[in-house]
Amino acid sequence: MLFTAVYIEAEDGWFVAYIEEIQGVHTQGRTIEEARERLRDVLDLMLGDTREQTRKAFQGYRVVLRESFRTR
Repeated sequence: MLFTAVYIEAEDGWFVAYIEEIQGVHTQGRTIEEARERLRDVLDLMLGDTREQTRKAFQGYRVVLRESFRTR
């Protein structure tokens, strides 16, 4: 899946960045490049946290298959 990053220039000259497809993944930076780097960090952290929470929720069950999965 590809994500859509949106960059908005705020009135104070900073750039706000967010991922359209995932609520809560947003940040800001003094430049678009800084906002992009921070956005990657936020997305990586959120996906990592989600993965860990999901694994804990299903702890104790026998995994019968794990595969890469893509959306259309």
